[in-house]
This record gives sequence, structure tokens and C-alpha cells, in this order.
Amino acid sequence: MPKIKTHKATAKRFKYSGGGKLLRMKQGKGHLRRKKSRRVLVEYRQTLLVDNVGAKRRVARLAPYLKKQK
Repeated sequence: MPKIKTHKATAKRFKYSGGGKLLRMKQGKGHLRRKKSRRVLVEYRQTLLVDNVGAKRRVARLAPYLKKQK
């Protein structure tokens, strides 16, 4: 059985926390940065929890070798 190819964009955008929860960053942080306020730019640095079951399943299918802690 051959290995499954990892979708590289998905692997770069998502990661698992130490407890096994799927995390993501907010999108759009690099676009038109000078017009955005400091508060908005700080909010872009936060990691957000992915709680949608369909999104979790999609990420697991696209990046099967992403490290999942248990």
C-alpha cells in the first residue's frame, strides 16, 4: 500500500495541541497590514480551536501524518 500524500497547505495551517485538540490561526493577517489597527493585528496572533467535526475530519484526511498527541 503506497503512502498518502499530505496536502502541504493544510499541514502548514493546522497543528495539534499537547492535549490533542486541533488549532488554527486566523486568516488574512498578512494582507493590507498597514491599514489595520494594533488591536486587530494582536488578535491575528491568537490560535483558535477548531471544534467543527466536519473540519476536523477534512484536516485528518488532507494531512494524515500531522502529529497528533494523545
